[in-house]
Amino acid sequence: MPEIKAIEWEAGKLKLIDQTALPLETIYIELESYSEVIDAIRRMKVRGAPAIGVAAAYAMAMAARDANTTDKATFLEALRVASHRIGQARPTAVNITWGVERMLRLAKQIDDVGQAPDLLLEEAHRIQREDEEANRRIGTEGKGLIPNGGSVLTHCNTGALATAGYGTALGVIRASWEEGNRFQVFATETRPFLQGARLTAWELVQLGIPATLVVDSSVGLLMSRGEVGCAIVGADRIAANGDVANKIGTYQVAVLAKENHVPFYVAAPTSTIDLTLSAGDQIPIEERHPDEVATLGSIRTAAPGIGIRNPAFDITPHTYIAGIITEEGIVKAPYVENLAKAVTQGQGGVRA
Repeated sequence: MPEIKAIEWEAGKLKLIDQTALPLETIYIELESYSEVIDAIRRMKVRGAPAIGVAAAYAMAMAARDANTTDKATFLEALRVASHRIGQARPTAVNITWGVERMLRLAKQIDDVGQAPDLLLEEAHRIQREDEEANRRIGTEGKGLIPNGGSVLTHCNTGALATAGYGTALGVIRASWEEGNRFQVFATETRPFLQGARLTAWELVQLGIPATLVVDSSVGLLMSRGEVGCAIVGADRIAANGDVANKIGTYQVAVLAKENHVPFYVAAPTSTIDLTLSAGDQIPIEERHPDEVATLGSIRTAAPGIGIRNPAFDITPHTYIAGIITEEGIVKAPYVENLAKAVTQGQGGVRA
């Protein structure tokens, strides 16, 4: 299958697929400063929790390169300022925090500040490699959950575009397909930013996996008719008790799955687990600009003067989740105990 590379480092620049241009155009953008990376994250030119974690690590390497000082205290202060700005770009996705904190820990251990930019860049490369490796292991761990000859539903985009490569929930689907299993894929369009219609559908076409795009509000009908064998989604942050923050609409999918006796799974690397938060109600929920709801492209679709809310994520309680697929295996209840074990064994998320 073709490999989609959404993030690459080339000649001192971070090269990204501009995901706001897909699926009509495949445009690459080149970023030279950490401020440009922050802007790309905010504008969702790069998105997906693992992908923005990797981008955040490269942004920290850029900040180290641009600090232009040999004094360690001054250098570390510059990185702390950068880390705060980067972390605020998308506050719900914990992978940003995980990435910048990992880079900060390394920076504090470096005695020769002159070597720091190269060492931090090497660490960013390592984070990128580790994420793709973790995704492939997630695929291996979860591929048996998709019923051969059955169907799977996924929400938002969780493929190579949302990660360093291969994908999380979409990686599970891909791994099962590569194993020789055959099944029906349903991809929700994922309002209001249409990550499913624009990105997941594009990836599935590129990979040659037949799939059907459906509107978000059709999930209940499909499940009630027995047309969905299981549902698999990604995650932007997983609390210590197994509550999951993911793209808005995920909670509805989980509730409908439980009501219709459809197994609901979450696929994410251990870097997405945040053990500092005991439950999902402590996860910050990003609210985005009303225009994403009020317009479709450049065309306004909502009545002028109407009030608009645009929360980008919701929280799915752990009681709705049949299992969390990580690179360390499928984690099941009791989540408090078993997620902590997975973090210790894996890449490690944000630890209490």
